[in-house]
Order: sequence, then structure tokens, then C-alpha cells
Amino acid sequence: MNHELTIQDLRDQDLILFECISGSKAYGLDVPGSDTDIRGVFMLPREQFYGMHYTPQVSDDTNDLVFYELGRFMELLSKNNPNILELLATPEDKVLHKHPVMDRIDPSLFLSKKCKDTFGGYAFTQVRKARGLKKKIVNPVEKRKKSILEFCYILYGQGSMQLPKWLKKYHIRQEDCGLVNIPHCRDVYALFHDPSGTLAYRGIQRKDNATKVLLSSVPKVEAPRAHLFFNEDGYVQYCRDYREYWEWVENRNEHRYQNNVAHGKDYDSKNMMHTFRLLDMAIEILREGAIRVHRPNREELLTIRHGAWAYEELLEKAQAKMDVLETAYRESTLPAEPDMDRIEALLVQLRKQLYQ
Repeated sequence: MNHELTIQDLRDQDLILFECISGSKAYGLDVPGSDTDIRGVFMLPREQFYGMHYTPQVSDDTNDLVFYELGRFMELLSKNNPNILELLATPEDKVLHKHPVMDRIDPSLFLSKKCKDTFGGYAFTQVRKARGLKKKIVNPVEKRKKSILEFCYILYGQGSMQLPKWLKKYHIRQEDCGLVNIPHCRDVYALFHDPSGTLAYRGIQRKDNATKVLLSSVPKVEAPRAHLFFNEDGYVQYCRDYREYWEWVENRNEHRYQNNVAHGKDYDSKNMMHTFRLLDMAIEILREGAIRVHRPNREELLTIRHGAWAYEELLEKAQAKMDVLETAYRESTLPAEPDMDRIEALLVQLRKQLYQ
């Protein structure tokens, strides 16, 4: 019977073809407290390779250890995936294990002009992440979650008044109110008030975590006390921001967060550092056909990580670097895409060698 492969299975069954230290420690950009990321390649057990069960990737719970099945590894290489391509150029002192079959995988077979979009796209992602953190640091979300009542407004004179304030002003309980839809007026309701409770209005909200206002059955003879607007779109966006913020707080790397707070620039300096690393690597690949993992401009990149630059300055520098990348792309002699027939032929040869 097949079961889900684990990293221990890979070790016990001698299935690992390649294993290395990757990430910041391979780039030479680690700082005290940096995690040790391990990446690698494995072969499936013979019965799984010839059978119906396929495992493309095996990782631990934290994703600090990730191994890719040989075919999946070759597929990602052909797509010029940055995290995978750089494994082919891992510095020797970071290689923990290497099967001789891995020497047949030549980086030049995979390098192509696609790297502009993969490395450049990944760099754009890092910028967005850095901006996202800046937004979270500058605009923290209060732990107390707001209710829909705080997104309801009473049309009042030539303006509006937030519903809780209006209720307090007129000593009205929201439970004694009833709402009725107004045709052709999205999110606007007629509000009726019955302090006696004889009309059995349902109130405006029943539970604190309600996401919609309640509607009531109101006799035609009743006159509305006021008109209410529920900013439902604003409430939906608030709930999304609330969830994202507190999930981020729960899952964030506290050491990394405190470092970002300490440098006082209100952005994720590690993400910005990797933005420049990725752009530099893409330019080198396009111009020289070379993958350099350990960064020659280590000190410059670390100044970014330590928050030496203002955020807007980094955005300007990143844009200038992207312009250089565009020029390198136009002038590059690399093929537009890798030769998939040659890659597939190599994969077949490697698997025959491993499973013979």
C-alpha cells in the first residue's frame, strides 16, 4: 500500500539525489537569527515511479526543508523558477549531498529570456510584500472587531451621523428598530422604531458577528423614524483587512518584525533586499548566461536589509534596475524559451540510469 512520503522516508530509503543549504545563507545575506533553509531533489521509490501514486514534493511542517521529485524539479527549471534555478549554482560549501546523476543537469540547458518575467515578477512580488508590511505597520488594526452598527449611518440634515451615536443621542435601542428596503436605493433602508415591542421588529443586528443588517415586517401605516445607509462594501473590506492583519500578527516572524520596527523605515527591509538580489541575478543571467547565488554585492544588499534607505528611495532605485533589466532582455542572446525536447530527453536518460 502506498503512503504519503516523508522526509524521513527519503533519508531511510536513500532517495535523495541532491541536498543543499539555500536562501539567505547561500546568498551570503544571513544575519543572526536567520533560518536555515534546506532544498533538494529526490527520486521516487521504484514501485511509486512505475505505479499510480505520484509525489511531486515533500516538505516539513515549516517548509524550511523542501525536496522536489526529479521530474518536478526539471519542470520548474524549464520555467526558470528563481528558487529552483539557483539550486544548480549552489556554492560548494553549501552542498550537503550530491548524487553523480545531478552533474548531468547543465544550467545552460534551462537558461532563457523567461528569467526576465520569473525573476522580475518575483521581485515585483517582494515590493508588494514590502508595501503590505508598510501598510500594516503604519495602519495597525484594533483588536476589538467592529460590528456592522459602526458601518451604518443615519441620514441627518445635510449630512449623516454614525448609527451608534444617533441611537445614544435619542436614547433608542437598536433591538427596538425595524428596517425595510427602499426600492432602487442600494444599501439604504427606512428605519422604524417601536419602543413598546408590540410590533415585534427584529432589530438591526442580532449577533455581534453579524454580516448583514436585519429586515423586519412593518405595517404600511407606520411612518419611518429615519433613513439608514449601511456601508456594506466598507464593512466587507474592513473584515478582510482585519483578518489579514491579525493572521499576519499571529504568523509573523517576531525577530524579523522587530528588526523592521527598529530601523524605523516602516517597510519589510528583507523583502526589499531580495527585490534587488532578484533583479541583479536576472540581469546577470541575461547578459552573461550565469547564475550567481552568493552575491558579490553583499555589503550593498545588507545595507538595504538594515534599513539604511528610505522606502521611496528604494522604489526609485528598483525602477532604475528594472529599466536595466528591460535593456538586458532586449540585448540578450539567450533563447526565448528552453528546448523542451532536449530537457525531456535528458530526464528520460536520468530516470533510466536511476531505475535500471
